[in-house]
Amino acid sequence: MNTQAIRIEKGLTVQQLADLAGLPKRTVEEIIRRDKCTVDNAIKLADALGVTLDELCRDKPE
Repeated sequence: MNTQAIRIEKGLTVQQLADLAGLPKRTVEEIIRRDKCTVDNAIKLADALGVTLDELCRDKPE
């Protein structure tokens, strides 16, 4: 997942992203650390970051 890179690119803190996504900060931290999450949480993060699920979840081509 590209959560951390997109979050930094958008200039958001973990807390700001958590608030926008309606998720606990700890949940967002775990998603970033483990690099996986449920589909429901991925949708919330993608919406909060203003990106598609594809942009959030797929590895970027080398």
